[in-house]
Amino acid sequence: MDFANLVQGIIDIHRQTYIHAAKAVNVALTLRNWLIGAYIAEFELRGEDRAAYGDGLFSQLDKRLTTRGIPNCGKSRLYRYRDFYRLYPQIVATLPPLFHNRLTAAGIPVDSRKVATMSPLSGQMVIEKLSYSHFERLIEIHDPMKRSFYEIECIKGNWSVRELKRQIASLYFERSGLSRSPAKLSELANTLAAQIEPASFIRDPYVFEFLGLQSSEVLPEAELEAALLEKMQKFLLELGHGFCFEAKQKRLIIGGEYFFVDLVFYHRILKCHVLVELKVGAFNHEHLGQLNTYVTYYRTHEMTEGDQPPIGILLCTDKNHALVEYALAGMDNRLFVSKYQLELPKTETLQRYLDEQRQALESEKP
Repeated sequence: MDFANLVQGIIDIHRQTYIHAAKAVNVALTLRNWLIGAYIAEFELRGEDRAAYGDGLFSQLDKRLTTRGIPNCGKSRLYRYRDFYRLYPQIVATLPPLFHNRLTAAGIPVDSRKVATMSPLSGQMVIEKLSYSHFERLIEIHDPMKRSFYEIECIKGNWSVRELKRQIASLYFERSGLSRSPAKLSELANTLAAQIEPASFIRDPYVFEFLGLQSSEVLPEAELEAALLEKMQKFLLELGHGFCFEAKQKRLIIGGEYFFVDLVFYHRILKCHVLVELKVGAFNHEHLGQLNTYVTYYRTHEMTEGDQPPIGILLCTDKNHALVEYALAGMDNRLFVSKYQLELPKTETLQRYLDEQRQALESEKP
């Protein structure tokens, strides 16, 4: 072994163990949610006091588990866990002895030989190749044949969750049925598909809570974007116009999907939230639509008595150029609009600051 082989050997070991750890976390999370579903389904069938809860079972579970600090166990999630258990019973064959014994003690069937499933894939195959976020999308498909189709294509193409969602939205299953050559269509789809990276298992939002991590600790961020966000946060606080920092990479759950707001402030003079989104690159109308979605969400779910409607600031920066847009979703109070124009930093001020900071950061690169 020479020095070059030593270096390469260490790099290979690091990569292999990282992939192993990422997959192990994914499998543990998937099993956790499947087992929760198993307990719920069994209670609904044979629980001694199930009649006392009736239709309120999931609401009561939500409240009790929330008070005990158990993450990702809201009412809608618990329904999904139960459905996950029902749709993928073959996962029982993958359970370690510890969990196998726990189910047996609870009176839950664990004989994998008697499992009837519409999926042609083994439990070992689906649990190793798919993350729980994949299963979340798959259990929304009610047609067993259609769901099996996407299972197979997803595993065959090593699709990311985003790619699975895109393929479902593009009616890939239906197009395949109408195609004269489904094999060629499959080859084309997988050639263009976005594939899973091992790191995506760890960055899955479900994993954040499962491991007790903050999203900002593990979210992928471009080096330049992260540095600009850090400087923008300090800049707005130093302006002295009433900005109070609340969160970075604030996670929102909208329609069962996760979104992240770059910076969230509360403005003590305007009495409203200020959401800041930074995009390293040229302005795109989708960026403004995304910010408006966040502003609307905050107006609907985060406003409390005495609050004014939230404001969004979109910062788009291209080399030697910056664009600032203010999102004022549903804001019809003219007096307030006039006041925010006085209290918030001028567009020109933000543009100049972004330009200066980007140029300074780029000049520091070796």
